Amino acid sequence: MSEENQVEEQPKPLVLEKLEANYADARLAQDASRGTVIIVIRKERAYAVLEYLKTDPELAYTFLVDVTAVDNSQMESELMQFDYARFMVVYQLYSYQGQCRLRVKVPVHENDLNIPSVTGLWKGANWLERETYDMFGINFEGHPDLRRILMPDDFEGHPLRKDYPLRGRGERERFNFDKQNA
Repeated sequence: MSEENQVEEQPKPLVLEKLEANYADARLAQDASRGTVIIVIRKERAYAVLEYLKTDPELAYTFLVDVTAVDNSQMESELMQFDYARFMVVYQLYSYQGQCRLRVKVPVHENDLNIPSVTGLWKGANWLERETYDMFGINFEGHPDLRRILMPDDFEGHPLRKDYPLRGRGERERFNFDKQNA
C-alpha cells in the first residue's frame, strides 16, 4: 500500500477523552476534524461542563474568546439534528496551557430562551452575553446586568434573528441623520 492510501488515525484530543469519562451524559455531538474540536452539550449541563473545562488542571480553558449565537431557523438539517432547537449558543474557549481552541455549542429552543450565565466563570462574559441577548434575545439567567448593549433601550426585536426584516422595521425612516452624537 502506498503512503497516499494510508490514513494515519489522529489521537483523540484530551478534552474529548476527559468529557467522555466525566460528562458523557451532557454531550449531544462532537467533531474533531480539520484541527478544530467542537462539542455540542445539553443546556441543562452547560454550566457544569464549562466550569469543568475551565477548572480542570489538564485542560485549563481559562480564556473565553467569545460568546455568540446562531439562528438555525432556516437550516432544516441543523434543526432536525438537535430536536428543533432554533438557536445555538456558541462559546469559543482557549487554553494557554494546551495552546488549543475549543468550540462549545448549546442548543436553545425558541420556547425557552434561558441559559445559565457564565459571568461567574469568566468576567469577560458580561458584555459578550449582553451582545448575544441584544442581537438574538437569548436570556442569560443570573447575569448581573442583562440589558441592551448595541441597540437603543426602546428598540423592538433582535436584529440577528433570521425572521428580522432585511430592511428593518422602519428604523431608517425614523432615524434622524442630522442629529449630532451627544
